Amino acid sequence: MEEQPLVVVKRSGEREPFDRVKIVVGLRAAAKSRPLPDEQLEAVASAIEEALAGGGDVTSERVGLLVLERLRELDPVTYVRFASVYKGFDDAADFEREVTLLTKSTAPKHR
Repeated sequence: MEEQPLVVVKRSGEREPFDRVKIVVGLRAAAKSRPLPDEQLEAVASAIEEALAGGGDVTSERVGLLVLERLRELDPVTYVRFASVYKGFDDAADFEREVTLLTKSTAPKHR
């Protein structure tokens, strides 16, 4: 049986093929000046791709949440940087809320 290609459905409803390079680029931007080697960021992207394997449609929200889940364990500063872009932080209160969620032992709640 042939595997279906993975398609990402964006918030706008637009559909595009999954591109792990986009994840790596986002991770690199969030991890700038952090002690995270490219190999580690590539491994995160690969793990996300594997988690989504099987083809079909996946929402961009699901992809973003998987990235945040991996970053939460990897590096808190990179996590907050990525979350600020992904969740569209508007002010300092957004950062404060996310840091509070990050420091809790439970997984972050989604908006």
